[in-house]
Amino acid sequence: MEILLMIVSVLLIALGLLQSGKAEGAGNVLQGGNSDLFSNRKERGGELLISRITFGLGMAFFLISFLMSTNIFK
Repeated sequence: MEILLMIVSVLLIALGLLQSGKAEGAGNVLQGGNSDLFSNRKERGGELLISRITFGLGMAFFLISFLMSTNIFK
């Protein structure tokens, strides 16, 4: 079970790094620059797929961690 948790963790980190920044204009807001930070941006195509896989891996990480903490699989 620990190996599965490590695999999910590595995949979760990798997919998290692949996602585009949602607040990439935050620095411009703090500096007073013109930014479309609050514009309505929808995820499409590959970005939506990566987002959904990341969500699924996050839920799997939570579930595996919870099951390991209850000592069911030990």
